[in-house]
Amino acid sequence: MASEWRVEELAREADVSVDTIRFYQKRRLLPAPRREGRLGFYGPEHLERLARIRELRRRGLTLALIGRLVRGELDATDEPLAAAVLAAGAEDAEEFLSLEELARRANIPLALLEAVANEGLLVPRDYEGAPRYTTGDVAVVAAGMRLVETGLPLDQLLVLARAHHAATREIAREAVAMFDEHVRKPLRDADLPDEEKAARLVAAFEVLLPSVTTVVAHHFRRVLLEVAQEHLEAVGHETEIAAASAAASRRLETQWG
Repeated sequence: MASEWRVEELAREADVSVDTIRFYQKRRLLPAPRREGRLGFYGPEHLERLARIRELRRRGLTLALIGRLVRGELDATDEPLAAAVLAAGAEDAEEFLSLEELARRANIPLALLEAVANEGLLVPRDYEGAPRYTTGDVAVVAAGMRLVETGLPLDQLLVLARAHHAATREIAREAVAMFDEHVRKPLRDADLPDEEKAARLVAAFEVLLPSVTTVVAHHFRRVLLEVAQEHLEAVGHETEIAAASAAASRRLETQWG
């Protein structure tokens, strides 16, 4: 077996295309080859790196994360956490859909979904280097269309959605920073084996995500209902208030009965 290869030979050894190798070099995922004049020669370290990239991509990591891992900018304890974060985002992904496929599945005009996606209101997952959506997005898009069908103006819904998106991202940044400061950094500095650090990080994240999701969803629902009730009490007709109170009572009986 040769100890060095030209780019075409390396591509055959690694079972990838030459364009993929060039792309990885451009993204700084793969070191530059040894040069002899205008010729480049690749060694076993390049073959090993390509195998490593393939394994990390198989686990769902983005190219940006893979780059930081293979360059040593993140340590071994971060890799399982990154994989857990990405896996959590694909929990509902029996299949990954392009925006065009999502439009067909939800029976919604592609141009409308493109406008929503361009506003950042439809958040894709990175899958094999491309933005992809899941069956969960189909349900969300359908729910959005039901709001429009009730008579709510689409343009005003989009304004509201933008404000919600901006506020949610800011809160999410603060939550991630808190996790980094109080969980990830202390664990990375702890006198523990890397495997145990990684396992504890993943375990903490797996508690954090569903807990935060439940708290945020519950709080928003309660606040929305409280504001709706206050608005009805201020401007609603007596029959509207009575109907809303009766509906609320039925929900409580159903929930607690």
